[in-house]
Amino acid sequence: MASEPRVSAIVIFLDEERFLDAAIESVRAQSFEDWELLLVDDGSSDRSADIARRHARSDPVRVRYLDHAGHANLGMSVSRNAGIAAARGELVAFLDADDVWLPNRLARGVALLDANPRASMVYGRTQYWSSWTGERDTGSDWVQPHGFRAEKTVEQPELLRMFLAGEAALPCMGSLTLRRQAGLACGGFVEEFRGLYEDQAFLAKFCLDHAVYVSDEHWDRYRQHPDSACATAARSDVAERARGAYYAWLTALLESRGLRGTALWDAAIRARTPAGRRWTTRALQAVRQALRRVAASADAVSRTGGRP
Repeated sequence: MASEPRVSAIVIFLDEERFLDAAIESVRAQSFEDWELLLVDDGSSDRSADIARRHARSDPVRVRYLDHAGHANLGMSVSRNAGIAAARGELVAFLDADDVWLPNRLARGVALLDANPRASMVYGRTQYWSSWTGERDTGSDWVQPHGFRAEKTVEQPELLRMFLAGEAALPCMGSLTLRRQAGLACGGFVEEFRGLYEDQAFLAKFCLDHAVYVSDEHWDRYRQHPDSACATAARSDVAERARGAYYAWLTALLESRGLRGTALWDAAIRARTPAGRRWTTRALQAVRQALRRVAASADAVSRTGGRP
């Protein structure tokens, strides 16, 4: 392997002793071999750190163990940023410690970025993986559709508008491959989002300024289990509070970029509005549009003196 690998794979983890080995082995099983693996420990108190250090000792050229000062728990965003900062690869790919990659994951991500130089990121579809327990057959697994015709580069900031409008499904972290410099240029992950909406905040910043290639292929498995961050949050009010914080942050970002009043701004406002109140927002918008049409018609009449 060259001294600087082509791809830096970043796996962040917090108390994932059950699944971390499987995630690491799925990186080792890649058909594309020019990679390094950064294992970023977010303050684990179980055997996760021992597992990660063992892999780093067994392959010190390609595998590195990282943690925060004082073995602190600082959240997903800080941990991913630590991985990006330490990465040596031209490209960066992410994998959560309870998920796995399929063997062609890196090969296809690299090939698609090479073939589409305008794109700064590529992602595919993700398999929602329920059969890993052996209690369900593979028929319970499903691959998330994009919601639009893919196999193309989507220019900035259109993909963000599509996410907000519900015209495109949000990708899972395990399918993202990006040019490291583009990740640094957008400022990386937003560190105030520790564990929920951290992916959406990053994608929002990235898609504002960078084109993204979207593939119909799928290369990763998103393990479905009750202890995942999303499943845990769904059983409390944490997710709703995080949602409110995300949309407050997003509208502030768009306003700071001078995007108030644009189609992107409108999509963010509609997405921010709880579903039960969206009909009110749509009704108000319809009234305003009707009043603008009436005003425009009256102005035209006054300018022409009533002549057609």
